[in-house]
Amino acid sequence: MNGSATLKIVKMSGSGNDFILVDNRLQTYSDTAMIRLTRLLCRRGLSVGADGLIFIGPSDRYDFKWRFFNADGSEAEMCGNGGRCAARFAQMLGLAGEEMTFETIAGPIQARVAGRVVKLQLTPPRDLRLDQEVPGGALPYKVDFINTGVPHAVLWVDDPEQVDVVGLGAAIRFHPAFQPAGTNVDFARLENDRTLTLRTYERGVEAETLACGTGAVASAAIAVLKGKSRSPVPVRTRGGEILVVHLEGQGPDGFAAVFLEGMVTLVFQGEVCSEALE
Repeated sequence: MNGSATLKIVKMSGSGNDFILVDNRLQTYSDTAMIRLTRLLCRRGLSVGADGLIFIGPSDRYDFKWRFFNADGSEAEMCGNGGRCAARFAQMLGLAGEEMTFETIAGPIQARVAGRVVKLQLTPPRDLRLDQEVPGGALPYKVDFINTGVPHAVLWVDDPEQVDVVGLGAAIRFHPAFQPAGTNVDFARLENDRTLTLRTYERGVEAETLACGTGAVASAAIAVLKGKSRSPVPVRTRGGEILVVHLEGQGPDGFAAVFLEGMVTLVFQGEVCSEALE
């Protein structure tokens, strides 16, 4: 085979969100190297392609520590589907059994792996702002805002298929009301069977993705808080898979515990050639 192999990776998909995972327990990669690798490897059509890259490293307090980078190289506090993939990867590496806790910027995250199904406990939602008016366009947008480890603005729409997810998503994601961090943007509709249909513009990817775990949790939490649904809430992703959001301990400002459950698919494991890093 032409081209020298330089980097061992695993690629996984969490209900349509795809990620590259790297074992960094020996702390081979510095912050600068992690950002560079992420930008190079996540390029679709030119390299492996992914929504983000996850590095698994040692933790002094928990089973392991993760560093999660969006495709553009920006580091994110949390990613629900990425967290589920990280949990399965850690089990593959022998770092943990079926149950584990790992370290993130957003705080400690617990997970349970049962074959391909991974259930992840996220940090409790915070910064709830219902019916927030965001000036823009011909009329102001009205959104529900909540932070589920990362910020999310949820818009309730009649038909997600007719929404300009990229155009409107980018306008809200970069709106001054959500600066300096920006926000992810979710377009949600509640179906007759309590299932949410969801499309998400993801900050850091700067495009629509086939699924967003923290977006599913954000939309489900808002739906329950507004009396539109009840836990557990099934969420149909853009990729067609169903994520299930479990919400416990409801209070006026959120929930005491939230869980995200769904499938994780092992796509491949192998080595990246040097040409993919040019």
